Amino acid sequence: MAPGNSPTMRDVAAHAAVSPMTVSRTLRGDPRVSPEMRERVLASVEALRYRRNDLARGLRTGRSSGLLGLVVTNLSNPFYSELALGVESLASAGGMRVVIGNTGGDLDRERQLVDDMASRRVDGIIVVPAGNDHSHLDPAALHGLPVVLATRPPSGQDIDCVVVDDFGGSRRATAALVAQGHHRIGFLGLGRSLWTGAERLRGHCAALEEAGLAVEDALLRSVAPDAGAAETLALELLGRDDPPTALFAANNRNTVGAYRAIAETGSFAALAGFDDLPLADLFAAPISVVTYDTGEVGRRAAELLLERIAGEQQPAHPRIVTIGTTLKRYQPLRGPASG
Repeated sequence: MAPGNSPTMRDVAAHAAVSPMTVSRTLRGDPRVSPEMRERVLASVEALRYRRNDLARGLRTGRSSGLLGLVVTNLSNPFYSELALGVESLASAGGMRVVIGNTGGDLDRERQLVDDMASRRVDGIIVVPAGNDHSHLDPAALHGLPVVLATRPPSGQDIDCVVVDDFGGSRRATAALVAQGHHRIGFLGLGRSLWTGAERLRGHCAALEEAGLAVEDALLRSVAPDAGAAETLALELLGRDDPPTALFAANNRNTVGAYRAIAETGSFAALAGFDDLPLADLFAAPISVVTYDTGEVGRRAAELLLERIAGEQQPAHPRIVTIGTTLKRYQPLRGPASG
């Protein structure tokens, strides 16, 4: 190890005269590591002050922190609040607490939060990734700390994940608009850089192609999950000389922006969106939304993580859990009859 550098797992392995895999297994409490080997590795961890030696002391005494880390991109979005409640419900049933961090969609912030949580010896982390680079979330990079991804699959790492059927839900919503007679549909997507956005766009295009309709690039827009930005792009689409007769928004915030644009212009455009919306039945016009059990996303992610933490009969391969979707139609509530 070079002077001044933080020790790595390989440094610990060399110091203990074992393989890096043995170090990783020791740090995650793998029962296949013999007591003698475990003591040797933990002694090297403490000697090198690797990842703060409170991790090694906790393992040596058999105590865990009783904490799960949860990293999300936007706590102001009701989706993530429901997901967090799902995680917390399962964690509390097991006598554990949840520490939550918010990245704001910033990958550097995500790296910092994950590293901080690992240093504070959480027993495992659930992450909603901010981007497509997940190398810092690989359990090997985190010295064996169990990790589960939520809503987005890993980019080549051996990590369990829980995802939503984004492709199927988007295809179903677009197909419903086509069935209503809409052949030109404006799409307010999330961009192709994120798996979620790419899958929802793919589902939208698949439904059009299955109906024999052309995918018009001029009607496809990418926007961050933000009601104001989505409203601006929706106004642009509706202001065309040949406006679409329907809009499909790829997440709940963009749906709100699209609705505002329709109301502002007095357009008769139909509207569909991905993710359920609180109080959607108060909209003045009908709306179809792709809905699913957001709390179940959190519960299943916590379930996978707790199984990894328990360390009993570790699955040989990463597990992928897919949460199904349904299409829900909201009709405006009628006011009280006048007397």
